[in-house]
Amino acid sequence: MSPKVWHKHKWPEGVPHQITGYEKPLHSILDESAAKYPNATYSIFADATRTFAQVKDTADRVANFLVSRGIKQGDRVAVFLPNIPHYPEIFFGILKAGGICVTCNPLYKVPELHFQLKDCGAKAVFVMDHPAFYPTAVQALKGSEVETVTVCNIKSYLPKVKGFLGSLLGKIPKAESHEAGHFMFDDVVRRARPEVPALKINPLTDGAFILYTGGTTGVPKGACLSHANIVSNLMTVQEWVRVSEEPGSPPKQVEPGGIHTYLGVLPWYHSFGLTLVMLWSCFNASKLICIPDPRAGKPPFTEVLRAIEKYKATIVVAVPTIYSAVVNHPLTDKFDLSSIVGCGSGAAPLPVEVIKQFEAKTKSVIFEGYGMTETSPVITLNPTNLEQRKIGSVGLPVPGVDIKILDVETGAEELPQGKDGEIAASGPPIMLGYWNKPEANKASFREINGQRYLLTGDIGHFDEEGFVVITDRKKDMIIVGGFNVYPRDVEEVLYAHPKVALAAVVGIPDAHTGEAVKAFIQLKPGTAATEEELLEFCKDKMAGYKRPRFIEFRESLPTSVVGKVLRRVLREEEIKKVKA
Repeated sequence: MSPKVWHKHKWPEGVPHQITGYEKPLHSILDESAAKYPNATYSIFADATRTFAQVKDTADRVANFLVSRGIKQGDRVAVFLPNIPHYPEIFFGILKAGGICVTCNPLYKVPELHFQLKDCGAKAVFVMDHPAFYPTAVQALKGSEVETVTVCNIKSYLPKVKGFLGSLLGKIPKAESHEAGHFMFDDVVRRARPEVPALKINPLTDGAFILYTGGTTGVPKGACLSHANIVSNLMTVQEWVRVSEEPGSPPKQVEPGGIHTYLGVLPWYHSFGLTLVMLWSCFNASKLICIPDPRAGKPPFTEVLRAIEKYKATIVVAVPTIYSAVVNHPLTDKFDLSSIVGCGSGAAPLPVEVIKQFEAKTKSVIFEGYGMTETSPVITLNPTNLEQRKIGSVGLPVPGVDIKILDVETGAEELPQGKDGEIAASGPPIMLGYWNKPEANKASFREINGQRYLLTGDIGHFDEEGFVVITDRKKDMIIVGGFNVYPRDVEEVLYAHPKVALAAVVGIPDAHTGEAVKAFIQLKPGTAATEEELLEFCKDKMAGYKRPRFIEFRESLPTSVVGKVLRRVLREEEIKKVKA
């Protein structure tokens, strides 16, 4: 890549313009860390630890089990789990078996999980032994191709005393009963051999995992990412980020071998948490704190603060709502957060005041970046030092990534520096494409000078120093606490209510989550309904962050000449209310 404008001003010292050597299987990062640091701790969960050697051994046994169950190279295997220590072992086990891992939001309701399992054609699924998660999975499996179900109980991953007391007091989560023919994870690991099949993987073209997203059109679809996509992103972040090993010391690359401890507060089913927490900590053989429920504690989020203090977390990668929760928590000052030395933020804009307050409390540095599920996810990062960081931007394009600003209407014309247009990205982390969605792929990519560029759906420009500034979104997507909500998904549920004639969903400003979901409803003639009635209707049909926080009934909704409900008009009305 020839030098670009972003290389000329505040490019971090020592960071190459290109990344090489990423053409290898993703699971090789676990094997390498286990070979170099076999006795180093990888996962921490309720005071129990697992070394890299132990995680590799279990991953190899999971692979052996899956092959024995008929999983072949390219088959999809779903993971329906929160952030528990089984997750990395299962994830790498699926890859070692030649499978493609499909991560599923553990908060999904039956219709959401069923769609995902059926759309990807999953052959097997791992689910937590839990009174809510397991029954949801059992119902969602109906009509899918899933033949193998493995149930994961956390008892064996707890210290012996805690496991004993938990069983005695009935505190360890467990489903009321299990279906005949379903496997228990502990039995699987005990009986399987730590032997993996010989695979011929092309890291550039073979899928490693599928993450579901609305993409740029709002229709749920699976972004398929290759082994090389993710390895390149891990190498990029490792090259880019500079932190102090302790507050006040000179910043340097994140040193491997257990020097650092990552806070696993972001969900690992999501691209942000999967790549930048679970996998990055494995890549540099660091410790990983498993946080299955960030809201745990009284008041909520207290257990996260306690984990930071107890395990001396040094690296925090999170969304703005988490940083806001830390600075606004009534007990923050009672916990020692001084171990934190480096923080990454993304998925939504981080308010300047939150940055100031968090950095004042922890003496660490927050650096913002930008990306999406389809980009592995990182394509821009701010320099990770106070001198070069630019608040208000999402940073510079990372090594190997080329970004162009294209005209919004056609995506064919490149716009000059400083002018707003649609952000398009090309390079090693750009996904293979959407799973079995040729039309969506055609709409989402443009070829420019022989290179394939992904249209992100975000509007922005380059400033005078080559920093990317995002100014708007082309799509109607709503971002709630860093998670994408697509209006069409919510509207489809609302339209299923027998009293709803028209529905429109928009994002409205919210001080805590960035945006909140608001639904506008036009009822069918002669019917009446309450806000509570519709909110209750939504409760069992979609994850909590997707559900409307507010519902407004109207006699009519604004429509175009062809009868399409105009979300844009409703959103503009809401923004005017806030400004008034």
